[in-house]
Amino acid sequence: MKKTVGISFLTSLFLNSALAYAQDVQSKILARAAKFDLHAAYKAPPGDALSHNTAGYAKIMCSAVFITGLKPEFAAENVGFFTGPYLERAKVGKPVIDFDRKSVTIALPNGVSRTAIYTGDQGCVCLPEGRNSLYFQPVKVAHDLPDAATTPWPMGDLIPAGPMPSNIDMTRVAQAVDAAFEPADALTAAFVITCKGRIIGERYGDGITKDTPLESWSMGKSLSATLMGILIRQGVYSLEQPAPIPQWQGKNDGRAGIRINDLMHMSSGLYCRAPLDPDFDPTLGYPDHLYLYTGGVNSFEWAANLPRQYPPNSVGRYRNSDPVLINYLIRLGVESKGEAYHLFPQKELFDKIGIRSMVLETDPYGNFLTQGYELASARDWARLGNLYLQDGIWNGERILPEGFTKFVSTLAEPWIADGQPVYGGFFWINGDGALPIPKEAYMMRGAGGQSVTIIPSHDLVIVRLGHYRGQPAGDKALNKAYSLLMEAVHEQ
Repeated sequence: MKKTVGISFLTSLFLNSALAYAQDVQSKILARAAKFDLHAAYKAPPGDALSHNTAGYAKIMCSAVFITGLKPEFAAENVGFFTGPYLERAKVGKPVIDFDRKSVTIALPNGVSRTAIYTGDQGCVCLPEGRNSLYFQPVKVAHDLPDAATTPWPMGDLIPAGPMPSNIDMTRVAQAVDAAFEPADALTAAFVITCKGRIIGERYGDGITKDTPLESWSMGKSLSATLMGILIRQGVYSLEQPAPIPQWQGKNDGRAGIRINDLMHMSSGLYCRAPLDPDFDPTLGYPDHLYLYTGGVNSFEWAANLPRQYPPNSVGRYRNSDPVLINYLIRLGVESKGEAYHLFPQKELFDKIGIRSMVLETDPYGNFLTQGYELASARDWARLGNLYLQDGIWNGERILPEGFTKFVSTLAEPWIADGQPVYGGFFWINGDGALPIPKEAYMMRGAGGQSVTIIPSHDLVIVRLGHYRGQPAGDKALNKAYSLLMEAVHEQ
């Protein structure tokens, strides 16, 4: 009994110390931000929060059923809580799935319904409240790739036979794969490990295959970075240039000084309230960060008209305004060349590295919402991770400009100044050593426990995708898998 009391006391002491430390860090972050505050007036997004949450729920269900192929009952309980919070789902009607129309409709208590429709290659889109059609014509996107079944990895799925490299402990690799799926509550859906570009470990959950497009969430921000990188290599943009957002030009507008690299560092300073803000107050209304998914508006226009809260390159904040505006610039850049916007990712990126499953979803105006609305298979995410591991070169062709992988994987100064050495250029970085992998490891990460981890020192890419509900257990499982892989694969 005395031992139990002692342990309880020590646990309490540790938790209290940790809480005090976290509060001290937060206080310092807020005090620093206050020095830069431009005191802009804030106006919350319009509309009813439950309607927005229901719009998110309808879209999530639509994607889960018509893209991933999940059973509706499973999806309603386990998938996509970020824009369709689980507790809010009980406040509205049961999703009505029309398999002929390929739509999902959910009724609110006030009689209003929110509907998401499957468009084909632009995925699922939630219609604006009171509207029954989109503002754009969906486009068919065809890949120009050979049959994956007969094409060797990584351009296809044919895995070459032969023994694994002798410097890899395959027993430990197998243990890492098993660890990623334990316990069952982790709801891990897919786990793929590559070393030197070769698949050395792979496993899928019930009903999931190597071809299944899964919810990926904010890993799409890293995809947005990649598409911007392609345009930079093509000479359309440069990292240091002021972002040529039309709404900011010719008006003596202070936002005109925001550079492309400020947007990619999540340090634009735009006032876009987000749940990860250290001073986030849910009583101030529905956050802009989520409205850019669920508002049914032109997301590019909404983000471009947000006011400034801080000067650019001063404060790091994880806000969707910045990747949305990078996506706006991508559209402007592609169309300035006379090319088809919706075909650009497949033609200029996916076809070049063997990606066949990626679905990029849009707002009702056809603007890519790849700050988090995209789905892809684990193998396709592994391909993208290996493009970065190979310094942006694939099959001898430079796809990303020289120095771009270094840019995205280097800690951003505003985040360092805030005492948060965790963010680069739309990639997370293990700069605080919180994960049991090297500090220079960098990651595409998404809500619900989605991640692509790139570890250059070990020539590793690790992909973990899971169903949203499993994130708490999934994070612990992934950390265990990380530790085992650090034992299995030595520095190259």
